[in-house]
Amino acid sequence: MLPQSFKIAIASGKGGTGKTLVATNLFHSLSKAGISATLVDCDAEAPNAKLFFKSSEEHTRVVTQKAPVIDENKCTFCGKCHDWCNYHAIFFLPQPPVIKVIEELCHGCGACLAACNYGAITEKDVELGVVTTYTLPNRNILAEARMHTGVYSPVPLIKAGIKAAGDHRMVIMDAPPGTSCPFLQTVARADYVVLVTEPTPFGLSDLKQSVETLREMKKPAGVIINRVGMGNDEVYDYLTKENIPLLMEIPFERSIASIYAKGKLIAEADAKWEQLFLGLPDKIHV
Repeated sequence: MLPQSFKIAIASGKGGTGKTLVATNLFHSLSKAGISATLVDCDAEAPNAKLFFKSSEEHTRVVTQKAPVIDENKCTFCGKCHDWCNYHAIFFLPQPPVIKVIEELCHGCGACLAACNYGAITEKDVELGVVTTYTLPNRNILAEARMHTGVYSPVPLIKAGIKAAGDHRMVIMDAPPGTSCPFLQTVARADYVVLVTEPTPFGLSDLKQSVETLREMKKPAGVIINRVGMGNDEVYDYLTKENIPLLMEIPFERSIASIYAKGKLIAEADAKWEQLFLGLPDKIHV
């Protein structure tokens, strides 16, 4: 039995494997059973979980980040702020003296502010995007992180979205695809990671990368195989060899694809799937 406060990340090594299908149907099934749950759409570059639900209330909060402002009248062009910036967000030429902030690369760490001994650097707020919380008719919460166009990193928005979910619910996090920083920031806050893959060579390759990353992070994980029947058995052989639990199989069927393409939930259309997703947390062992 899982503790009352528990975070599950639904992740994958690549896009299009069915992460959102799993996350939304798990959330729906838990909610219908009367279990207090929150769904966080952490794919801030292209969030779409909200398409599957109707909300009764919503609240939007702007997420900002500090960015440096350099006063060239006070700047001595020593280049120290440039040297201290690990993200190459300060462009500097000693001759002729040129110094500029590249806001798209800035992570708001404040190192440049600490580096400057001449009071030439201040900070301003830069909008990164918004976190919108939707209250569903059953009073459960869906939190969506959405970054503005042109923003370089969704990480601050992901953190804000997970924070909006709180700590007193079953929290399901629909992670961004891949194994880069957005993925890492999401699964780092999870108690357990459900990896969604497909039985193809590409699916297996990306699954291996995800598993290796999670093992380095010491995060427990299990696997859901989507589109069963379209590929081969190599994924199954890998799970057996690596002693990774197989949590669920979703067949490669036209009916499932049709329901999903219409913005519907298979757990809502078929009670069988509702029960399967409702039983998923019982298969998780940490």
